[in-house]
Amino acid sequence: MGAQNGKDLLIKVDMTGDGQFETMAGLRATRVSFNAETIDVTSLSSQGGWRELLGGAGAKSASISGAGVFRDAGTDERARAIFFNGETPDFQVIIPDFGVIEGPFMLTGLDYAGSHNGEATFELSLASAGRLDFVAV
Repeated sequence: MGAQNGKDLLIKVDMTGDGQFETMAGLRATRVSFNAETIDVTSLSSQGGWRELLGGAGAKSASISGAGVFRDAGTDERARAIFFNGETPDFQVIIPDFGVIEGPFMLTGLDYAGSHNGEATFELSLASAGRLDFVAV
């Protein structure tokens, strides 16, 4: 994967539950993190006393964060509704020259900020809430 434009990393949300995704408007910065818990199976017989981990075990998770400015009433309202209603709709994350991750996420943080001589901004944090599918580009 060569150098990519940061603006091409997109977060999209299923607006109505019908599988039609729309880009979260106004995002200036996005971040995607993947994690897997480890299961330590080290014993007295472990080679050279080195830690051993059980492959394929443990919970996997993903988190997404984004920050930006208000640009689109529809996706702004959808973010608020997801948070206040405790929904876990499907999101898509498009990572350029890598692939598309899709699945349910919970909006775990929604921050608003602004100064008297600047634009209103927001930040959001999402946590995976079920199985995620990955399709390589």
